[in-house]
Amino acid sequence: MPPPEVSTEAVVSTAPDPGAPADHLGPVDEGNDAVDTDDTLDLRLPDELVALIAEESLTSADGAATADDGLLDQLAGWGPVPTSAGVFQLVPARTERDLPLISRWMNDPAVAAFWELEGSVSLTAAHLDAQLAGDGRSVPCLGVLGGVPMSYFEIYRADLDPLARHYPARPHDTGIHLLIGAVGDRGRGLGAVLLRAVADLVLDRRPACSRVVAEPDLRNTASISAFLNAGFRFSAELELPDKRAALMMRDRALRGLI
Repeated sequence: MPPPEVSTEAVVSTAPDPGAPADHLGPVDEGNDAVDTDDTLDLRLPDELVALIAEESLTSADGAATADDGLLDQLAGWGPVPTSAGVFQLVPARTERDLPLISRWMNDPAVAAFWELEGSVSLTAAHLDAQLAGDGRSVPCLGVLGGVPMSYFEIYRADLDPLARHYPARPHDTGIHLLIGAVGDRGRGLGAVLLRAVADLVLDRRPACSRVVAEPDLRNTASISAFLNAGFRFSAELELPDKRAALMMRDRALRGLI
């Protein structure tokens, strides 16, 4: 479970509970327009990561067991999807490979305000390891856009998370936590683009899931706006242990209308 703050980021605690991903969606922009992808980020996808993405995709295609086989329907094999900002893919995180990058993002003040994982690399490592050592109900991922790792996601079973104690959960409800890493990628409409893409991935790849949920801090108005622009609806205010949150939902039945 992420540091103290739940939500879209999700519910967080310094020593994360594998079943409770980070509560915060970190800094997110409000727009939903097509994104200009001409800007060059300072981080290009290393050849090793390209190879690992291919390796993980092949492993999933071959039917090899993965940690989330039974709970998140082989997330590692969900594959890339087109978006208005470029081709996007969720790549399950590995501590030994991705910790420096994710820790750097967590130490950005705008991210730290909601994720509360700033400081030593060991804090981020503990947060990742708690999920990776669990039963697969929460999967930390890099969001790779156009070949560039530029965001961090946690896809989790909300119905198996402590969050389920605070709202009328349904079987297979799936939660999203998101942060956008680079300052240059914020304020460009990417938050809504990525949230819509990931919510669609969940609904397409998890036929038993009827709703995608998130619980951003009510103070995080940019995050809430991004969810609304991504086709989520505001459902309720939740009094969670570490914050007052907006319960956001994207319903399978409404996905073609919002």
